[in-house]
Amino acid sequence: MKVFLKTEDEIELMRKANQLVSQTLTELAKRIKPGVTTLYLDKVAEEFIRDHGAIPTFKNFPNPYGDPFPASICTSVNDIVVHGIPSEDSVLKDGDIISIDCGTLLDGFNGDSCYTFCVGEVSDEIKLLLSTAKEALYKGIENAVAGRHLGDIGSAVQDHCEKKGYGVVRELTGHGIGREMHEDPQVPNYGRRGNGILLKSGMCLAIEPMITMGDRKIAMLPDHWSICTRDGKPAAHFEHTLAVRNGKAEVLSSFSEIEKLEANY
Repeated sequence: MKVFLKTEDEIELMRKANQLVSQTLTELAKRIKPGVTTLYLDKVAEEFIRDHGAIPTFKNFPNPYGDPFPASICTSVNDIVVHGIPSEDSVLKDGDIISIDCGTLLDGFNGDSCYTFCVGEVSDEIKLLLSTAKEALYKGIENAVAGRHLGDIGSAVQDHCEKKGYGVVRELTGHGIGREMHEDPQVPNYGRRGNGILLKSGMCLAIEPMITMGDRKIAMLPDHWSICTRDGKPAAHFEHTLAVRNGKAEVLSSFSEIEKLEANY
């Protein structure tokens, strides 16, 4: 394992890449409604990213199980946990949820963030799943500080979700990030406090809880990308990229504009 500590100049470049991801997700938030296809959202995202001088990192991302990823964003609807492929046949309907994962490469550094959106009116049960998953993300971030251990992050996420009866996906993790989209270390959403590598200032991590309403078991669909819950129940996915600091992590991506839009719905 080789973990790269970032300089202040590199963290500033990462902030710009991540702010572009956040802006892209905000543009998509304005368009999410019943009747919209996930392919349309992908086209909007790719155009927005390229118009801002960046490359959509996910497009043509290699796959050890099959073909490269064919789109610029992952659009995971309802029981699709992650890596859903945008499609003209995937039409959003009232009561759905959609997790949109987005990555950009800007000036040599990567941004990565994900948000789970409501489509129209969703049930209170779904709202509670989403709020718990988002809370878990911030519980993890609170522990991403210099002097703590990697297991502290996963433990905080796991404890928060499991005490409310939700499943925490084990097979998929967060990750280090920088010049490469996926760098060491892997950042599991479960663990024990005090275990794992020591966190140091300058580490950049993408923390991304993937939380299921039912059983945590998952399966891969025949497209060799989409990961679904085995029991068919919904899943939520939230992700921020951050820099580990002394005392408090510095979050480089942002949900603030999305949350302003949601408050006005």
